[in-house]
Amino acid sequence: MTDGVTFRVDCHVKVLDDRVVERAKRIGLDAIVYAPHFTRLPEIRERAAAYSDEELLVVPGREVFAGTWRDRKHILAIGLTDPVPDFIPFEVAMAEFDRQDATVLVPHPEFANVSLTEADLRAYANVIDAVEIFNPRHFPWDNRRARELAERCSLPPFTSSYAHLTRSVGVAHTAFDATIETEADLLNALEDRIARRVVYDDGLEGWATTAAELGHLVYENTWKKIDRLFLSGTEPTHPQHIAYEGRFDDVAVY
Repeated sequence: MTDGVTFRVDCHVKVLDDRVVERAKRIGLDAIVYAPHFTRLPEIRERAAAYSDEELLVVPGREVFAGTWRDRKHILAIGLTDPVPDFIPFEVAMAEFDRQDATVLVPHPEFANVSLTEADLRAYANVIDAVEIFNPRHFPWDNRRARELAERCSLPPFTSSYAHLTRSVGVAHTAFDATIETEADLLNALEDRIARRVVYDDGLEGWATTAAELGHLVYENTWKKIDRLFLSGTEPTHPQHIAYEGRFDDVAVY
């Protein structure tokens, strides 16, 4: 830790373009973790590298959808060495993250049917590096429950904008008391439980972000889901996609 140094990270965004980068820099972020849905790791890495510069570090990540659409668990992994697909059993995904010594973050715990439970947090406490205790898509009681879960399980906190919309980027961020210059530095800060603060806007802008992101969530879980399941063919992150060379064929849930 370096006295007087603060490094501000939006630990989970879904969007990345010139407008996102401009906004992130304007509001004082030092880094963002880019982890879009249904996008393979090589593509995420390439895009993250293209938008990184001396002012803003863009770190590639994968939010893996483990399980089925009806009962799926979202896990955010950073520092992966090999691609991990969606739609594999939760236990298989966690074992793969552990094998790769990835940094594992838990977004929106116990939220709807898309999250890790307290039992999951306890069972994989040795693999999990941090738990999200504030998410702009949450209502206050959801954030309160998440904070209590992290405390009960003695797991470090983090927050993110979980931005699916450009306007949401940076509305919440994690401020580390450390000098962080590279992706490896960020992974070490998360894994070593470096001192941090969870920073978010709970005023009018924060509530406007919540409303906009929840509206996007409704769209994402209706028409977009139907399109992905029935109309678009095999997802790039489907476990039986040729890119995974058959490694996950026998554990695919679809």
